[in-house]
Amino acid sequence: MQNKDFVKGVIPSSDLNGENLKVLIVHTRWNSEIVNELVKGAVETLLSNKVKPDNILLHSVPGAYELPFATKKLCKLLKPDSAISIGVLIKGSTMHFEYISEAVSHGLMNVGLELEIPVIFGLLTLLNEQQAGMTPDGHNHGIDWGQAAIEMAQITASSSKSVAK
Repeated sequence: MQNKDFVKGVIPSSDLNGENLKVLIVHTRWNSEIVNELVKGAVETLLSNKVKPDNILLHSVPGAYELPFATKKLCKLLKPDSAISIGVLIKGSTMHFEYISEAVSHGLMNVGLELEIPVIFGLLTLLNEQQAGMTPDGHNHGIDWGQAAIEMAQITASSSKSVAK
């Protein structure tokens, strides 16, 4: 039973302002039909919250397993205020899904902790394509990830300022 008052997705912070932020988006080319829509949702959200188009850095990788490595290397090179790693894994009939899901999850968490850059976990782990929500009545999680990237960059910036005082 679904609560009719339930809102899917993150309730955004009321003071999102990405005007001075640089955001890296690393995305997979695997399951590109879904991934492209998620990237589009993230980019549109960043733009609507004042992130300048030139400060949205898009890079693609072959698959989800490559996300942690590429995110880390690109964060070191490009020095973004936050990063969003976007991919889609759809469970098949082998254990491959479980191994890749776990490795990517741990890898992305470690990148953020090691580099002290917010890395937004944009990996959808699905049992089927329909769970991605890419329908007219569905929810694009890329929107949430764009909002989270701005909010976490703001938290990082404000915590840096308070330490410097």
